[in-house]
Amino acid sequence: MFDERKTSIGSSPHDRRAAARLRGQGCFVADVALRDPLHLAFVRSSAARGRIARLDASDALDVDGVHAVHVGEDVTGLGNLSVNEVLPLFRRPPFPILVQEHVGALGQPLAAVLADTPHGALDGAEAVDVDIVDGEVISRDAIAVKNWRTGDPDVTFAEADHVVEVTIRHPRLAPSPMETRGIAVEWAEDRVTIWLSTQTPHRARSEIASILGIDPDRLRVIAPDVGGAFGMKGSVYPEEVFAVWAALRHKRSVRWIAARGEDMLSATQGRGVTSRGRLAFTANGQFLALEARVEAPLGPWLPNSGLVPAWNAARILPGPYDIETVDIETKAVPMADAPVGIYRGAGRPEAACLMERLVERAAGVLDRCAMDLRVQNAHRSGALPVRTATGNLLDSGDYSATLCRAAEVSGYAQLLEDRTKARAEGRLFGIGTAFYLEPSGEGFESARVTLEATGNVLVASGSSSQGHGRETAYAQIAAEVFKVPLDSIEVVQGDTDTCPAGIGAVASRGTAIGGSAVFAAAEQVRARQLRGDTFPITEEVRYENEGQAWGHGVYVVTVEIDRETGVPALGPVMCLDDAGRLVNPAFVVGQVRGGFAQGLGEALMEQMVYEDGQLLTGSFMDYAMPRAADMPVLDIHKTESPSPMNALGAKGVGEAGTIGAPAAILNAVLDALAPLGVEHLDMPLTPCKIWSAMRAAEEKKT
Repeated sequence: MFDERKTSIGSSPHDRRAAARLRGQGCFVADVALRDPLHLAFVRSSAARGRIARLDASDALDVDGVHAVHVGEDVTGLGNLSVNEVLPLFRRPPFPILVQEHVGALGQPLAAVLADTPHGALDGAEAVDVDIVDGEVISRDAIAVKNWRTGDPDVTFAEADHVVEVTIRHPRLAPSPMETRGIAVEWAEDRVTIWLSTQTPHRARSEIASILGIDPDRLRVIAPDVGGAFGMKGSVYPEEVFAVWAALRHKRSVRWIAARGEDMLSATQGRGVTSRGRLAFTANGQFLALEARVEAPLGPWLPNSGLVPAWNAARILPGPYDIETVDIETKAVPMADAPVGIYRGAGRPEAACLMERLVERAAGVLDRCAMDLRVQNAHRSGALPVRTATGNLLDSGDYSATLCRAAEVSGYAQLLEDRTKARAEGRLFGIGTAFYLEPSGEGFESARVTLEATGNVLVASGSSSQGHGRETAYAQIAAEVFKVPLDSIEVVQGDTDTCPAGIGAVASRGTAIGGSAVFAAAEQVRARQLRGDTFPITEEVRYENEGQAWGHGVYVVTVEIDRETGVPALGPVMCLDDAGRLVNPAFVVGQVRGGFAQGLGEALMEQMVYEDGQLLTGSFMDYAMPRAADMPVLDIHKTESPSPMNALGAKGVGEAGTIGAPAAILNAVLDALAPLGVEHLDMPLTPCKIWSAMRAAEEKKT
């Protein structure tokens, strides 16, 4: 018998796509069958900057199977990539498909080789002779700046009882999805079909068409199974634009699958932000004013959402705390490294780390419990919704109550006793807490819902998925409205031909906005059904939220550091997340676990390292990522304060772990080292870095 409680909103049916993927029956870009394709390989710059003095492709054309070699001159006159100007942009960097003269970063594509086989293309690329000589040094002048200033910060800081300051330097990170970038282009006389590993199929279609100067109707973009993305696949890349250009030019199908090293070298990276902050407060712990300066790196070209990390890292401040006086500035600065874009969290972890370190420093000055200090200054019940000093509307919740709940479920009082006992025994034991905010995306998503006379329902979503289980969640939303079993609902997405337009899977928007679009369309169909309309009944909705939904939560971490080796060992971690109304609680737990793993990676081990313009961490032999054995036990809890900003009342949670984990782990490690006098460390907190700080502190005492 059908039991809607097991399938509709709030239940946790299994991901309907998981079994096929586990059996290897998914279809990723590399699996797409093309008719007689040309395979694509790129000649990349081995220098971080310079001028191309010579580029000779004659030998490459002699390589067996090579069909053509193209250089920058062949793709002149193409358009630029559009940019979401969340910050005022002074000047826009160029978007070279193939570099023509001046190299702006290591790994930029200089030439492209098309061949009958993948190996033939690689052999042809090896045969291209390139000489790069010294050229112009890239300007480090900011290309985008924004300020927020309220009250009189100068006077407030001058009159405050106490002021603390911190500097946080985030490592550059490689997003590293399991599936690398890839594109398969099927050429036809009338129309081109593109299979693309992307988070934004509709945007990719419009961007590629605009850059190439062709009618978007000539392109169909399909995002098949996407093996992870994490923001790295939110923008169109020069290589992808070239693949479509080459298919149109040669009237042949084209495939390009990036090698892992190519992604490490030339895909967008994340983080790299440096934030400096000062916090003014009274003798009784009341926060008075915040000053912050944020500098975010950019690469040689600007992805669609390339300005978002700089924007979020500043405008989310002062986080959950009631601080009316602020002086905040953020700037985006070009550098001669890989392009920087959104990476899971996209500025949110940077804001949390700065604010939460300031809170810990304030607690140390006052000799106060850091948890109590947070409760004192967080927005309380009845205060929300509230407009922050940076103009954001925090929609719902009770931040003080969330902190109190976190203290209760984590056994915080006992953890304090454990720390006292451990320190008495000479052990380096620390507690780290972090309160985070996670704003979901803004704007629209679309959905088309069709109800057949048989009772079957077809949901076509303009959003997309890269392993979220969104097909199941959207089916649950429709099942809630129509009171039908899940197996009577089909969900399609990620195809510009069969689905209505949408922005895609970025900024934790999929449930809050995309799900609300499904809900609204289903409600309209249901109303027509009850009126007795003739089947099939179809409604299409372009849903735009009332404003951002702000998820929030608290993470509490304990760590013990080995005095002999500097190795940090994490104890059980308490995660308390408020994602508003939950569609599928099991999916939320999965998002928290995955996000925490990536947050742990930033905190303890991941970093892209350059030296003299060369990348030293260009493979997984050198770039460390968390393994299953590195993960601590997660004790995951939830609260639910529905958001008034969307039809479902949902908030984002996909980035929660990457926001809360780094700040909590950083606080825990520095708390453990506090008895030695260590006050600052930059992430990643590797054993070598911790051990060196311990030795330096001991030498300073002697």
